[in-house]
Amino acid sequence: MRLNTSYRTRKMKNHINIPIFIPHLGCPNICVFCNQVKISGCAHADFSSVRHQIDEALTTVKDGQTAQLAYFGGSFTGIDREDMIYLLSLAKEYIDRGAIESVRLSTRPDYIDEEILDILSRYGVRSIELGLQSMSDKVLTATKRGHDAAAAERAMRLIRDRGFGLTGQMMIGLPSSAPQDEIYTARRIMELGADSARVYPTVVFCGTELENMAKRGEYVMPTLDELIDRTSDVLYEFAERNIPVIRVGLQNTEVLQTGDGVYSDTYTPAMGEICMSRVYRRLICEALDKVRHTDSMTLTVARGETSKAIGQHGDNRKYISQRYGIGKLTVRESDSLTPYRIELTDTAAPSQ
Repeated sequence: MRLNTSYRTRKMKNHINIPIFIPHLGCPNICVFCNQVKISGCAHADFSSVRHQIDEALTTVKDGQTAQLAYFGGSFTGIDREDMIYLLSLAKEYIDRGAIESVRLSTRPDYIDEEILDILSRYGVRSIELGLQSMSDKVLTATKRGHDAAAAERAMRLIRDRGFGLTGQMMIGLPSSAPQDEIYTARRIMELGADSARVYPTVVFCGTELENMAKRGEYVMPTLDELIDRTSDVLYEFAERNIPVIRVGLQNTEVLQTGDGVYSDTYTPAMGEICMSRVYRRLICEALDKVRHTDSMTLTVARGETSKAIGQHGDNRKYISQRYGIGKLTVRESDSLTPYRIELTDTAAPSQ
């Protein structure tokens, strides 16, 4: 479970995603939290530039890497059918040439049916991301999502039955949502067969109904610390079941960097790193509570996970030292472990 970074492409090991943003096209519904221009940093879709974007991104693909085209930002399967077929046909050209491997897209649960899945399958779509946000009907109603949890469950089952990869996208801190609703949502995402997830703590953008709700006192915004705690608890659920979370928090656009157009002060580009580190803290504490520990301990984690395990500025190491009296916590990496799987050993020197 790693937080992906991005410039023109999003990279994970030997696979890259080429993201093409289609902000809000295909979605007649306006959820209370939604402002796609602010979220994606893209004001309008220009299909004439898609081929150029793909060609430019492909120049960054190195030998041994595979590429997947990803249509993100809007409800792809709800856009004008002619436009959808054009974009899929364009992608299929690159698949047939061997330049890309497959297509990934994001959409809404109520824009998934057998006919749509037939079309997607013909054009090389292999992975579908569903904007679920919550599996609680009270939260879906409060956010004016436009569908209920039953629609989400139907869509997820259809996608899995047809053999597509499935990513469930959910949000933290929405109106009427309590921590238990978010834990329930994470568990339902896993129970219904998702093989990965994205988790987005709520950011209140200007020009949204959520901003008006906050100003009227109808929505009490969680603090940054509350969002961190609630997001970490959800990540723990996914980690326990070995389901990768491929993103935590929104992409760090210029709007988010400057704060212009953002009503809440709960965004930090380090959200993913902070929350992942909290998961490690919880796992380490659970392990220490079960074993005998001394002043000197060794923590073994998966390759590349050291920074998350020790926390930002070594916060986890400091916390462990204060809580358990461990003066020396050595961290090493092992290829035999996967993310969020740890080993603790006593490395205190034997007494003479």
